[in-house]
Amino acid sequence: MATKQIIKPKNSPSAVGPYNHAVRVGELLFCAGQIPIEPASGNLVAGDIQAQTERVLQNVKAILDDQGLAFANVVKSTVFMTNLADFSAMNTVYAKYFTENHPARSTVQVAALPKGASVEIEIVAHF
Repeated sequence: MATKQIIKPKNSPSAVGPYNHAVRVGELLFCAGQIPIEPASGNLVAGDIQAQTERVLQNVKAILDDQGLAFANVVKSTVFMTNLADFSAMNTVYAKYFTENHPARSTVQVAALPKGASVEIEIVAHF
């Protein structure tokens, strides 16, 4: 049976609750939802949905990099947004990171996100 390995990348912002950045089980990496927190300050990035999506995906990249993975290894992503009217702008940034072997994706509108973020993205990747 595969063991559960806790992943806490040193280049990631601190968790804002009782969770880990990612958990590896066998050949799968399950990443917690990332919000647009600047790792150095721990503060939410100011700006529009594109600036926030950019920071979120940089935070996702830090987790992938820590595990020697790339965005092409992602098999599933879930995007949470507080305003689906911003979908096109978010998608423009998302497409800069997911350029090949696109994952399955769900996008849902939610009432609110931690720290007042406009976007949160979680992923599942394979090794």
